Amino acid sequence: MILVKIGIPRALLYYKYSYLWETFFEELGIEYIVSPDTNKEIINKGMTYAIDEACLSSKIYLGHVEWLIDKCDYILVPRVSNYGSAGTVCTKFQAIYDIVKNTFRDRNINILYYNIDVKSADFEVRAFLKMGKVLNKRKSQCMRAYLIAKQAEKTAKIMDEKYQEQLLNENKIKILLIAHHYNINDKYIGAPIIDYIRDTGAVPIIGDIANKKEAIEKSYEITETLPWEYNKELIGSIAMYKDRVDGIILISSFNCGPDSLVNEIIIRRVKDKPILNLIVDGQEGSAGMETRLESFLDIIKFKKDDYSGII
Repeated sequence: MILVKIGIPRALLYYKYSYLWETFFEELGIEYIVSPDTNKEIINKGMTYAIDEACLSSKIYLGHVEWLIDKCDYILVPRVSNYGSAGTVCTKFQAIYDIVKNTFRDRNINILYYNIDVKSADFEVRAFLKMGKVLNKRKSQCMRAYLIAKQAEKTAKIMDEKYQEQLLNENKIKILLIAHHYNINDKYIGAPIIDYIRDTGAVPIIGDIANKKEAIEKSYEITETLPWEYNKELIGSIAMYKDRVDGIILISSFNCGPDSLVNEIIIRRVKDKPILNLIVDGQEGSAGMETRLESFLDIIKFKKDDYSGII
């Protein structure tokens, strides 16, 4: 029996599907390797391969793909086009498979295809069955592994939501962080902001952890016209949490098209909470970011103390 190893880039959709993919491969007895946390070397590699107009998150993804080359037999590169009536996604998720294939066309890499296009009847379960077929696994084996993986994913989400509910009940300053899963969980983009907020004694509340179905329904309270599924989930989390937090921070990677529009909508329509709009680029240094965070948190603290009669 020929053993294969799958490489998974720790970027973009990894943070949405990690439980699903990893449990699926484990149940099939397939070895996999995940690229390390984003670091400066990975970013620099990604910038070398990407065009200037690409967003920082896409550049980071290419850096992770490059890190995996020659360390595995296949690299999992998903393509997501749409979720049917639930909405579509940013074009980078539709194009990333072709971008990777063409960018590294001289490196002889094998790409493991994973495609979700609900409007063309390419549902999630079909994507897993097709992956399993490429890996020489029986359909029944793949279906069993997929169902176990879905349960693992569901359990992890429930635990995250319960923990966040505990944080929302804490008697501290709470800051709602609105950022895509691939940004808020990235060690270079989101992690430094979360760490800074925690170090000040405030509590970061992650918008992306909100229950997705409920968030989509609540998103229509702010806007009914957004086409992008992931942005609808985030804007819905604002509607869910805004009365339970003291401020909102919008976090985007540089050059993100959908966020540039959606953040403007949020700033114009959510008037009863202080909002800070942060854009993370690939440049060195964090002093400017920390200064903005410090000022924002000071304003919230002064405002809260004023309402409490301390000032």
